[in-house]
Amino acid sequence: MRRGGPFLALAAAETLSLSGTRLSTIAIPWLVLSTTGSPVLTGLTAMMEMLPYVAAKALSGPLIDRVGPKRIAVVCDTASVAVVGLVPLLDLFGLLDMPLLLPVVFAMGALRGPSDAAKQAMVPDIATLAAMPLERVTGVVGAIERLASTAGAAGAGALIGLIGPGQALVVNAVTFAAAALIVGVGIPGLRRVPESRGMPEPCGAPEARPGGISSYFSDLREGWSFLRGDVVLVSIVTMVATTNLLDQAYHAVLLPVWTQNSGHGPELLGAMFSAFTGASIAGAAIAAAIGERMPRLMVYTVAFLLTGFPRFLVVALDAPPALIFLTLAIAGFASGFLNPILSAVIFERIPKPLTGRVTAMNAALCFVLIPFGGLVGGALISTIGLAAALSLTGLAYLAATLFPLALKSFRGFDKAVADAGA
Repeated sequence: MRRGGPFLALAAAETLSLSGTRLSTIAIPWLVLSTTGSPVLTGLTAMMEMLPYVAAKALSGPLIDRVGPKRIAVVCDTASVAVVGLVPLLDLFGLLDMPLLLPVVFAMGALRGPSDAAKQAMVPDIATLAAMPLERVTGVVGAIERLASTAGAAGAGALIGLIGPGQALVVNAVTFAAAALIVGVGIPGLRRVPESRGMPEPCGAPEARPGGISSYFSDLREGWSFLRGDVVLVSIVTMVATTNLLDQAYHAVLLPVWTQNSGHGPELLGAMFSAFTGASIAGAAIAAAIGERMPRLMVYTVAFLLTGFPRFLVVALDAPPALIFLTLAIAGFASGFLNPILSAVIFERIPKPLTGRVTAMNAALCFVLIPFGGLVGGALISTIGLAAALSLTGLAYLAATLFPLALKSFRGFDKAVADAGA
């Protein structure tokens, strides 16, 4: 296998699975909103997917370290094919109502969480195999995420308008199948580093290592203890969890309701998401090219300030579409710098034997408030109205993006931890 083969396989798998996921994040809220007219039920549906997503992602870390990220990713993506495929099947027979949709989206979240965690845990090993700097790999992965989100959002709007939100999820099921196949064929079994020796296993050694339930919970506690003891990682979790809550309210409820109230359809909603994610590709590409030379904390802080509050404000003011799209493009460009910087900081601070459990725990904690974002958005609209809800969540986002200027712990952003593999 060529040195860059696993990297290309991961890139292709991420492109497919993220494109499909972006499609579902537009299709499912639109399905609920168009059939029930309820922002609260739309938020509840989003919560039913994200609660198991967060829990499964946190709990999957020790399993990823034990059996290897490749196996987890392939199994979860394969199972997702069947689960996601239930939505268009039930829709085809006229059986898709809320009592059936909610358990399906619950299962979707429970499978997607470990799969996403496993793919993230592959990144340091893939960088080593490709002989590429970690910042470059995380930057390229970030650009791929943005590209996939752009394609998924643009395609979702058109596809939902053409065949409806239920049947559009056929494409999501296909992308999961293709991602599972590519990971299974194109990525080697990535071996975890035994903790007792801190050295790689011999060539050909199995991915799994023995241990029972008690050992599993010991691994889980070890990941939590390491994360809790690192002030930089704790600061990242605090800030990102807060902004993710507000982003979920915006994406899952506030923006779809604004789109519908403005007399537009899913095509405009998909176009707005595409404007944001499309512009972010450029930011992520720059981060991939020169990320290792950028002052991390300064870029991170400025990018977050541009990414958040302005896009809430222009929609709250019901600005002209051209101004909304321009603001989303600027915000998207800035957002492209965030994940490459965050990923590099996180991976540099985690010893290689703990990669799976700590990255999964970190990601799950960053996502821990997302399940409630849709409910917050729906409740705010029902209580104070759409414009006030957008203004309030935007101001909260602005406050969160000032964390790096207020918390001393963020100063460790620019300090790489030596020998993360020890």
